[in-house]
Formats: sequence, C-alpha cells, structure tokens
Amino acid sequence: MLDAVVVAAARTPVGRRGGALSSVHPADLSALVLRALVDRSGLDPALVDDVIWGCVSQVGEQTSNIARSAVLAADWPETVPAVTVDRQCGSSQQAIAFAAAGLMSGQYHVVVAGGVESMSRVPLGSSATVSGEPFGPAVLARYAEAFRDAGTVTFHQGVAAELIAERWELERIDLDEYALQSHERATEATKQGLLVDEIVPVTLTDGSVVTVDEGIRGDTSLEKLGRLPTPFRDDGVVTAGSSSQISDGAAALLMTTSERAAALGLTPMAQVHSNVVVGDDPVMMLTGPIAATDRLVRRSGVSLDDIAAFEVNEAFASVPLAWAEETGVDPSLINPLGGAIALGHPLGATGARLATTLIHHLDRTGGRYGLQTMCEGGGQANATLYATR
Repeated sequence: MLDAVVVAAARTPVGRRGGALSSVHPADLSALVLRALVDRSGLDPALVDDVIWGCVSQVGEQTSNIARSAVLAADWPETVPAVTVDRQCGSSQQAIAFAAAGLMSGQYHVVVAGGVESMSRVPLGSSATVSGEPFGPAVLARYAEAFRDAGTVTFHQGVAAELIAERWELERIDLDEYALQSHERATEATKQGLLVDEIVPVTLTDGSVVTVDEGIRGDTSLEKLGRLPTPFRDDGVVTAGSSSQISDGAAALLMTTSERAAALGLTPMAQVHSNVVVGDDPVMMLTGPIAATDRLVRRSGVSLDDIAAFEVNEAFASVPLAWAEETGVDPSLINPLGGAIALGHPLGATGARLATTLIHHLDRTGGRYGLQTMCEGGGQANATLYATR
C-alpha cells in the first residue's frame, strides 16, 4: 500500500494585522514558501502533480484561484496545476488530507499542500459581506432557538468561545493564564531559535527582512490581560488577549510517497499516519476537535499516551482548555512552542503552519507521533496524526 510522507515543510513568519507582511500580496507570500520547498529539497518543481492551497476569504486579492497565482508567482512551470480549498480555519489542514489521500491512492506522485491568508489586505469577513446572508433563511431558521438561548443572532465564534467557557466552567483567570502561557512559550521558543528551521525570511521592498513572528508579546502579563474588555458578552470571560490574532502568513508542505522519495533522493521528515474530519454543533461550533481527536484515536489505533506533542489551534483559549479537560492530555505537551494566541492565526495558512511547527518539533526532539487538530467555522474539525519513524 502506498503511503504519504512529508519531505519538506516551511512557513513565513506570521505578521500582525497591518504589520510588515501587510505590504506583500498574498500570491507573492505564497510563492515564497513554494520556492522554499524547492530550495530545501532540490526538487524540480515540474515534478509536482498539483498544489492544493487553503484560503478562507476568497475575495479581492485572494480570489480567482489564488493557488494558481501562487504557482505562477513562484516562477514554477506553467504545467503545474493548483486548486484552492475552503474548510474555514482548517483549509490548509484539509489540503494536507487531500494531498495524502491522492498520494495513497496513486493519483499523485508529488504534491504540495499549504495555504495563505493576508488578513490585513483581505479583512476577516470580507467574503460574507459581498451580498446577502451567507447562511440562508433555512439554516438560520433551523438554529433560531439555539441562537436565542446563546444570546446571538447568527453563528458567531466569539459567542461560541463564551459558550465553551460556560459549559466547561472556565473562569476569566483560566483563559488569561492560558494566553500568558502561549506568549511565554512562543517567546522562549523564539529566544532559543527553535522556530528558525521552519521559517522562511521575508525580504520587503525596502530591503528589510522579517524573520520572526510579529504577534508575540514577551512583555504581557496577567495584569495587562486582566484589563481587556469582554467584547462578546458584557459579563463574559473571553477577550482579545485570549483570542487568536488577526494575521498574515503562508505555509506549505512538500509531500510524496516513501517509494518516490527514495527514488528522488529525498528524506522523509514524517509520515501522514491518519486523517479524520468531523461535523459538530454549529452554534457551539468550536468543540469539534474533541470529537475529531476521539475518532482519530479510534481509527488510527494509536493511544493518546503514545503521542509526544499536540498542536490544538488556539482559536480562543477556551478551545484547547476544554480539549485538554476532555482528553486528559498533559498540558505541557499541548502547543509547546506557543499557539495562535501568541503566534497569530492567518486563517487559510494555519493548518499548514501547525503541521510545519509540529513536524519540525518532532524532528528536533525525536518524538514518535504528533497530532494536530483545529476547530472550524460552521462546527467542523480536522485531526491529523503524523509518525516520524
């Protein structure tokens, strides 16, 4: 049976909204990581059968199949096709799943999976404001009673984060402490150079070079976090400080089979062991990673106790906290280098960013298995298990 392995993984630094990377067109941002895969592997890009690219806000500069624009911007051969996918925040993790399935079925020999989001240039929610109501009257009517009970009028992730905190009895201090930990871990990882191998420096038009994630706040504190308002509920516990950052960035993985890697002289970093996707309550919305993890464990046959590291996307602090409580995983193994609260969350790129960080972490520490999972708008979640040997 054919398998799917990752032979190179790279990402840009994650930029703050309106920060250094906001001057870079998302197609050009994508091209940077595509070229990095070739530089790191020595592979002829003409051998790539397809580029599967995640992007959420597919309007303006991110429309017209930005995956194809990225391939052309990277100066890859015109013969390399590309497609853009949208599973909300899990878009590039889904790209990895599609790529792995194509390799294991024999439809691909070499494929790139990744994604991009420039939330500075294409603001969050842009695609929902073009015209009309994106969910439609039938969907809204189906959940009208749940919306009333939740104190909202439509699907809202901030309200969902508050509902999770309420269900799992999480206090404001729990969320603020988690947010502080994310910044502390990311700060320490950056100081120690643990993220260097995964990051592709971005040279701007003025000649300056961006080499580190811009959103990390090494000087934050519980006192500062405690002063922030709760925008989703007057008496809530979720703040901007315990939420993922609006960001810019791109990430990509070069994937093939073990057999093809050997023929091309490439060394696998990790194997894509298992993939699952689940649907969940679209009002609570962000609890999907719990169900996805359970399904992945049952299907893979790998126990949580055997997994060395976990990347659980920090859409809001309440998400990984609830996940940790339900799974019983050692908190020190969850987002050990910090997560989206500190590093940022460029929507379409984050799934591939998590994978890149996790695979490099396993490679550096010698961990056998790594699991990534993330919640997605509309009440879905992906979970992926990687094996390094």
